[in-house]
Amino acid sequence: MNVKSIFTLFLLAAAMLMPSANAQEDNINYLSLTDVIYIAHQQSPDALIAKHRFKASYWDFRSFKADNLPGLILDGITPSYNRSISPITQPDGTIEFKPLDQGGANLGLSLYQNIGPTGGRISLNSDLSWADNFTGDKVQTPFRADIVNVRYDQPIFRYNAYKWDRHIEPMKYEMAKRKYLEDNEQVAIVATNYFFSMLQSQIDMQIANKNMSNYDTLYRIAVGRYQLGKIAENELLQLELNLLKAEATVQQAELELENSLFRLLSYLRIQEDTEIELIPPTVEEFFTITADKAITEAKYNSSTALDFDKRRLEAQSQVNAAKMSGRFDADLSAVFGLTQQGASIPGAYTQPLDQQQVSLGFTLPILDWGSARGRIKMAESQEELVFTSVEQEEIDFVYNIFLEVMQFNMQENQLRIAAKADTVAQKRYDVTAKRYMIGKVNDILDLDKAQIDNDNALKGYYQALRAYWLNYYRIRKETLYDFQRNMPILFDINDIM
Repeated sequence: MNVKSIFTLFLLAAAMLMPSANAQEDNINYLSLTDVIYIAHQQSPDALIAKHRFKASYWDFRSFKADNLPGLILDGITPSYNRSISPITQPDGTIEFKPLDQGGANLGLSLYQNIGPTGGRISLNSDLSWADNFTGDKVQTPFRADIVNVRYDQPIFRYNAYKWDRHIEPMKYEMAKRKYLEDNEQVAIVATNYFFSMLQSQIDMQIANKNMSNYDTLYRIAVGRYQLGKIAENELLQLELNLLKAEATVQQAELELENSLFRLLSYLRIQEDTEIELIPPTVEEFFTITADKAITEAKYNSSTALDFDKRRLEAQSQVNAAKMSGRFDADLSAVFGLTQQGASIPGAYTQPLDQQQVSLGFTLPILDWGSARGRIKMAESQEELVFTSVEQEEIDFVYNIFLEVMQFNMQENQLRIAAKADTVAQKRYDVTAKRYMIGKVNDILDLDKAQIDNDNALKGYYQALRAYWLNYYRIRKETLYDFQRNMPILFDINDIM
């Protein structure tokens, strides 16, 4: 996390613990949608899991790269001891069992490098060995030194895993980076859902309190009008019933608000006794996304599109492995260097002799009853299956993005309609309520219907607002592109590691 992020998180934490001047009286912390998403990105369980998952992928890729860098190994046996009866080959070729009492030691240093494109390995080695008898004839030259030698081992017709891994492993790491960004956008989606769930409960609570207050007022007026004989008893009873229902609705709304508050605080990992009130979000500026732009960015940025390429490449790798396995194979090995033996360590390094070793081994299956051919056909069939599946998934991938963009571009009009409907429904209810109070509307059902339409219109507006923001973050997740700022969504690895 960079300094700016730490400072911002500190301010948010301070705001959670020290309410603003406007909220000090009721000890309420006011949070916007942006605040909730930011806190979720910093400390929600999903965000922390995403960070640890990326760290694992990061170190896995580092290990892959390290495996293909030069390596230095120091190995040895210090000491070894052998006291036994062992078969000994005599000068005339016969074998006799004789008691042995021997000791030895070995120390070697090796610098090696894997040759990725060919699958071979080259190494530079130096080795010092000592061996002697503790009983019987002493060894005249107990020390032997491979002063330096260069060794090269090359499989000729074997499957070269590195040839494929050097393409697949970077793709897997790039996918991990993109998946981390997508997980972050998913955190925003989940946080937005929790935010609007509580906001809806908050609005429901406000509606319930308002309705109870209105019905209480109407009922008191109705009692007076009933006593004057201006309304029938059934109308008075209907208003009393509405008031009782409103009181029950308030209690239910309180329970729902507590429940939604708990879920939000739990996801944000904030203390349960923190009082929060959400600030309804607004859309400051509408913008349109073109389907072509979204599809292009998704193909270029998303982990799903990269996964399509990786799966094709892995299928081709399996076919290549099947073709190389269980068939003609050959291994070339060559060693060139300097060696010597002596009665002492300095003697083993005096006037060294050159050494050369070259070998070419091969394996040629004569009869395998079609086993190798069967593996090849099976791998080729699996390759065709993968290619066909990926082709269909690509079509669905493009269509889903197209559909998401079309839905997003509709949200501007949907929000305007919902806002207008809320205004009209509120005005209609106000007019109907006033007319009922002065006796110009005598049917209580008209007032009930106006109240229900008013409540539904307000809820409909916030549902449209929720759909807008969820749609917005889903498009960000699928394309990894910020269409407001017209730039890809990126992150700094140092903030995680």
